[in-house]
Amino acid sequence: MSELLEKISVFESKATQLEERLADPGIASVPAEYASVAKELSRVRPLAETAARYRKLLSDIEDAKAMLEDDDAEVCELAEGELAELEEQRVALEREIRLLLVPKDPNEEKNAILEVRAGTGGDEAALFAADLFRMYSRYAESRGWKIEPLSISQTDAGGIREVIVNLEGEEAFGRLRYECGVHRVQRVPSTESQGRIHTSTVTVAVLPEAKEVDVAIDPNDIRVDRFRSSGPGGQSVNTTDSAIRITHLPTGLVVQCQDEKSQHKNKAKAFMVLRSRLYDLELQREAADRAGERRAQVGTGERSEKIRTYNYPQTRVTDHRAGITLHRLTAIMEGDLDELIDGIRSKFAEEELAGDAA
Repeated sequence: MSELLEKISVFESKATQLEERLADPGIASVPAEYASVAKELSRVRPLAETAARYRKLLSDIEDAKAMLEDDDAEVCELAEGELAELEEQRVALEREIRLLLVPKDPNEEKNAILEVRAGTGGDEAALFAADLFRMYSRYAESRGWKIEPLSISQTDAGGIREVIVNLEGEEAFGRLRYECGVHRVQRVPSTESQGRIHTSTVTVAVLPEAKEVDVAIDPNDIRVDRFRSSGPGGQSVNTTDSAIRITHLPTGLVVQCQDEKSQHKNKAKAFMVLRSRLYDLELQREAADRAGERRAQVGTGERSEKIRTYNYPQTRVTDHRAGITLHRLTAIMEGDLDELIDGIRSKFAEEELAGDAA
């Protein structure tokens, strides 16, 4: 207990120092420095506030223990009941503090590259891919993130074969990083006349946006092909050779963009996606070295590789990794994802904490 107090007292002192700096009139005249201090304060304040709650709780526990020494039997009985409740609160609060003390991934604050692809299920999979992309777009808008389309391939029926976007905003990658994997939908397709429930899948990948300083790409390692845009979603279809395909020869990664009229813009977007995929590969290698095994973000798209199920008849969403089931499918598909995302992040933080303690 004393060790935990010692750890959180650091954040209390840090928060006090940062608040004093923000109150200094001189710092207001330097916007960049003010923003940096304010951001750091927002990071440490939750721990500082939790630390204050913890100190108050420990004080209340000591007071309840002192009441146990009272000569009045009724007072002692009340103290015992209060002490039992306070001890339960202490256990829960200490768990909360330990989760807050888990070091944040350095990529948490990065922008995110979101990729959504239809898996198994034909047209229904493509339609659900469009629904998922709309869900994530609504969520991004609710958090004030900027959505920059990088590539999209649509179907004639209004579905999406593949869409790639850049999400720019506070903690975009950190909030969405655990969305990676196969998402399964169970529902009656609009084209189903017999009312039978179909199962389809969509794969989602979320990569931290990589800048040129994060990944250096050797010009000799790439091949750039130019071709004519085609298909739904392509601008200036069949008029100019503005589409770009970049192949990274050492890894075999292929990225293509055709949504812009400008060949230069398509090339810049393709390089953004390629850098992020190469950066993610390096992160996976590092994780594999630490864990002794490699876990790919996205499998083949087979139904058995699901991380989450969206069951329309039961209006249910179940995340199979975190063991979370919510009967709020309509709200979730409208982008109300915070409850689900917070639960999953907490689950993974607990696993990391348990791994460190082992």
